[in-house]
Amino acid sequence: MASELRWLGHGSWQIRTKAANLVLDPFLDDSPVAPVKSSELPADYILVSHGHFDHIADVEKIAKRTGATVIANFEICQWLSAKGVGKTHAMNIGGGYNFPFGRVYQTIAHHTSMLPDGANGGQPCGYLLSLPEGNVYFACDTGLFRDMQLIGDRGLALAALPIGDNFTMGPDDALEVVRLLRPKRVIPVHANTWPLIAQDPHAWAERVRQQGISKPIVLEPGGSFVLD
Repeated sequence: MASELRWLGHGSWQIRTKAANLVLDPFLDDSPVAPVKSSELPADYILVSHGHFDHIADVEKIAKRTGATVIANFEICQWLSAKGVGKTHAMNIGGGYNFPFGRVYQTIAHHTSMLPDGANGGQPCGYLLSLPEGNVYFACDTGLFRDMQLIGDRGLALAALPIGDNFTMGPDDALEVVRLLRPKRVIPVHANTWPLIAQDPHAWAERVRQQGISKPIVLEPGGSFVLD
């Protein structure tokens, strides 16, 4: 079984591998664009990039229903444990760990991370997943930073990059990130959830295509891509 990545709108993903079902940054029940509700998702692991509501809103519900292990920074894991989430795995920037489905490595992300109740959400992060089919980089919520070139040096089968602007990097900076990362394929995300982050992903994909560095893939919420 090849790993399948399904974009759930905004910054949310469902990742199905041979070994486990993963969910990244679930914002579903209150999202205006999500194709599913939190009650519909299977999960063995939940990855959380930072503490903002639009990335952590449904983590507690999914974790308690499924018994999934939440992978996040130390502060978010402590916060969730205090809410009764039974299984967490705390990590920090630059650290990696081998899970049954593959290796998880936390990368830098330039953003903020306050939790919905005002608690300390620690440092935001991105995720580099080493899956059987190759490395997948979820930049999550971030601005451009030159060290992305080092992430790209590891060899990327796929990168998912925010293009919404205002809260994250916009289309121009995301185009520069493609040059730094040099991924085999790239998917634009974190756009068109609300008017404030409205963008044209097809226009951006055409700019990527003209560079000839990476193959762009534009998904609608609910759309999937199978790694090979």
